[in-house]
Amino acid sequence: MTFPLDGFRVLDLSSVVLGPLATQVLGDLGAEVIKIESPEGDTTRRTGPQRSPGMAALFMGVNRNKRSAVLDLKQEAAREALWRLIDGADVFLHSIRPQKLARLGFDHESVCDRNPRIVYAGLHGYRTDGPYGGQPAYDDVIQGRSGSADLMARLVGEPRYMPTIMADKTCALVAAYSVVAALLARERTGRGQFVEIPMFETMAAFNLTEHIYGRAFDPAVAEMGYPRVLVPWRRPYPTADGYICMLAYTDEQWRRFWREVGRPELIDDPRFDSLQSRSDNIDEVYRTAGECLGERTSAEWERVFERLEIPAAPVVTLEGLMEDPHLESVGFFRRLSHPGEGGIVLTDPPVRFSGAGDDDGIRRLQPRFGEHSAEVLAEAGLGEDEIAALFAAGASHDGRGDTEGEER
Repeated sequence: MTFPLDGFRVLDLSSVVLGPLATQVLGDLGAEVIKIESPEGDTTRRTGPQRSPGMAALFMGVNRNKRSAVLDLKQEAAREALWRLIDGADVFLHSIRPQKLARLGFDHESVCDRNPRIVYAGLHGYRTDGPYGGQPAYDDVIQGRSGSADLMARLVGEPRYMPTIMADKTCALVAAYSVVAALLARERTGRGQFVEIPMFETMAAFNLTEHIYGRAFDPAVAEMGYPRVLVPWRRPYPTADGYICMLAYTDEQWRRFWREVGRPELIDDPRFDSLQSRSDNIDEVYRTAGECLGERTSAEWERVFERLEIPAAPVVTLEGLMEDPHLESVGFFRRLSHPGEGGIVLTDPPVRFSGAGDDDGIRRLQPRFGEHSAEVLAEAGLGEDEIAALFAAGASHDGRGDTEGEER
């Protein structure tokens, strides 16, 4: 009974959310992830509510299935220890600006020369061969540059960020599947490779999937922006006691809907009688549908749409998710006891693998800062005296003490 990435070792030199979420996904898939932290620790260890120093809420959300080891890469002894770890690794992943990592000697050419089988994943703000290459980037910056804030402006009248760290999380998933693809290629060829995952290009491609629209043709045949998702009436519909989300899509679904709401004459209305005509008049379609839903409760409409086989759901709050009967039934919220933090709640890894049997994918809870430094270094072949020397010099330590240092 195994997970797909059992036996693969990942060195994670990332921080905040982008890289740690990517490596958490790899850990959920079975990989052994070693989180290499600076003496100050990942900044998310101090982001949000916490019971004890260095174990804040945001860190807890993206760092399960990992071990933590501390290395101060400004010190030569720590750099040499990292090279020893690289010798036995399958993946080297970082979210450090490439020019900073190169100054430390860990550019992709050097790492891949040392270990030709390694997959070197660089999570960058921008492709390094363009004019933005090497610039710092965070989620808000990429949301602005990639068109995400402009999409919000088209809806609310001024640029806004999505109320979720969309760029970090989207790019993390792209990074995870890219690493898996490179590992598959290595199993076929015997050689690793450098994989660059740039946030800007990833989010530009993400947003332009539908919004390139008329400029998918040269010359353009229409403006940019997919109308269906930008019209004012694409929103949850008011009901007698709240809101409901409904998306009739096919011709038959719309015919059932118009009959149900007592508007059968709209079935043959030239504005609404085909996918093309509805696309051309989509705001009118949604406005008319919305006007028909106010006389019944959300629960009544849920039953109606289930009978009509039209996809629908109520608007659920974040708090409501914690009580969702489906999520409760499938065991989505894992209530566990952390050895240092007491009771914690984790979301279940969403993907299931039949080959893993009854294993749930959560093999390790979130590590305390530097908790595994000594054992990780010993596994890399360092002797007790060498590890003790690293600790004495401050090039590594086991995390006992203050983790409230300055951000990197």
